[in-house]
Amino acid sequence: MGLSGEHDVGKLGRVVVWHPAPTGDPVLDAALRVIATHQDSKPSTLIRLLGKDLRHALYARLASGGVLHVGQGRILGLFPAHRWPAQDSGHEAEVRQQLIQALVQESTPSERTAALIALLHALRCEHKIINPGDYGLSRRQLRSRAEQIADGNWASEAVRTAIREMTAAVAAAANFVAAVSARASSSG
Repeated sequence: MGLSGEHDVGKLGRVVVWHPAPTGDPVLDAALRVIATHQDSKPSTLIRLLGKDLRHALYARLASGGVLHVGQGRILGLFPAHRWPAQDSGHEAEVRQQLIQALVQESTPSERTAALIALLHALRCEHKIINPGDYGLSRRQLRSRAEQIADGNWASEAVRTAIREMTAAVAAAANFVAAVSARASSSG
């Protein structure tokens, strides 16, 4: 699987499955089937399709691997809810340290860390992972550094385009919710 190039059939930067053989991993095989049935789609389209109903399967896999613990709780004391606290915070601390090195200390991030920063930037939540005030930075400075990394050369243009499209979709949804909320409060 990959992105179509200049010498491939179809539009440039579309997702293509070159080898449809099963991987033996149920989650990856399900994803491969979705991608194979939506050949020549934009990466942003596939992200939405692949994300559907995936959270529970991944949480369950992380729990079976000992990364997370399955917990039961209640929202507002009324509604049952699953909680997935970490079994060992070591991995989280390591990832957070890599983010701090890239965003605060301005070291060159690994491709994986850069991808995570790009997603955090797209969701506008860098400051929820790293408190900029703890490092003498403003939210704007932290966001600016995340933007530099997100726009960097860590991924292909098609992947960066998918992240930009996701950012635009998140912004549009937030604007819609704000507009509906404002209208509801003015008519109530």
